Amino acid sequence: MALKQKGSSDAAAADPSKRRRVGFAGIDAGTEANECMQVFIARNPDDVGSEDCTSIEPFDLNHFFGEDGKIYGYTDLKINVWISAISLHAYAEISFKETSDGGKGITDLKPVLQNIFGENLVEKDEFLETFSKECHYISEVMKNGTSIKHNASNEDDLAVEIVRVELQGAAAFLYSRLISLVLLLVEGSTPIDITEDGWEMLLAVKKAAPESSASKFQLLGFAAVHHFYHYPESTRLRISQILVLPPYQGEGHGRRLLESINSIAESENIYDVTIEDPSDYLQYVRSSIDCLRLLTFEPIKPVLGDMVLSLEETNLSKRTRSLVMVPPADLAETVRLKLKINKKQFLRCWEILIYQHLDSEDRKCIDNFRACIYDRTKGELLGGASGTNGKRLLQMATSYDEDSSFAVYWTKEGADADDQTVEQQPEDLKVQEQQLNELVDNQMEEIVEVAKNVRSRGKDKLAA
Repeated sequence: MALKQKGSSDAAAADPSKRRRVGFAGIDAGTEANECMQVFIARNPDDVGSEDCTSIEPFDLNHFFGEDGKIYGYTDLKINVWISAISLHAYAEISFKETSDGGKGITDLKPVLQNIFGENLVEKDEFLETFSKECHYISEVMKNGTSIKHNASNEDDLAVEIVRVELQGAAAFLYSRLISLVLLLVEGSTPIDITEDGWEMLLAVKKAAPESSASKFQLLGFAAVHHFYHYPESTRLRISQILVLPPYQGEGHGRRLLESINSIAESENIYDVTIEDPSDYLQYVRSSIDCLRLLTFEPIKPVLGDMVLSLEETNLSKRTRSLVMVPPADLAETVRLKLKINKKQFLRCWEILIYQHLDSEDRKCIDNFRACIYDRTKGELLGGASGTNGKRLLQMATSYDEDSSFAVYWTKEGADADDQTVEQQPEDLKVQEQQLNELVDNQMEEIVEVAKNVRSRGKDKLAA
């Protein structure tokens, strides 16, 4: 880690006309970390010190710097960090004009950076040496791994390989170096406990071009998965973390990792596959993959056809009861047994597949579909059609979304809603209806986006 102070106070001290005047300074307002800190990926020694190499966009640097996310005591502060794409070591360069205590102290930057990057943070000379000394680092980790075959699509890069390794030894050491990237790029992430049994990693790697790197393989991304017991005698597979390194995002490597995990689950007869708190984009990719798998799954086709026909022939605009789009329980179980898709994920994909088979130009049909989504959402939040099972929906401003956040609460069991402290007034019902419709609109947008992606990627399967 290098510290550079811009300019010097010696010249000012030598020239009486430039001496500072004594006065009362204002309280230091601080600088947000997001405004003064940048993180880059260095693929070779020439990238170190340059801002022209690949930069990454952490979801929020402020939360590493105390409750208010600010750095105090520096003028013109700039923090640049380079992370090696070869060894995952980090080097930080800090520059500023001057430091002074403006009432909030002077933030000690070193322990904060060490908290983010841990033992990966090294001095510049050592950082530069890692490009040559550790150029075979990824190859060493792969030695004890197994290559996983998955169904490659036409646009896949055949030089990319998915390697499965147990999360111990060299692989555990690699994960410890990956933690800083996980903390920077995955909101709400925490390191997994690799001392617990059942952990393994899938690595997306690519053979490096000889002229571009001294390393034999490039690490493109990884997934950390955990095998855990499911009663009475099976195992579930949970994806805990999945990350594609910034220089290689948008090239399909996350999809390859998910497809490889599905392949493992099917070949080893895992009970099902789950994902721990997936991001919106990860859920989008996952749903796209699972919908493509379901398109060619023969057992769902008759039931799917009947559901689509019902939506086409029914008019729900003046309905007295809802049309339920839930698939039969035995079909959900068949999907779990054969494809290892858990029930919650299958229900999500089921709605997407129904929408995909509808005529988007048929207004009545699409309105029927939305009505089903509305009824399902309202039922999940407020209960069934017979009353609301004591549930109430109230607008509640939050830091996430001041205008459209809400909370669900239950009245006391067996009590009359009119006897409760909070009563729903006409205005409350109006707000509730508005928020429900906003939630349904958001779900419709997600369904449409996944359906578009599935349609563009699976034209041959749709025609079959």
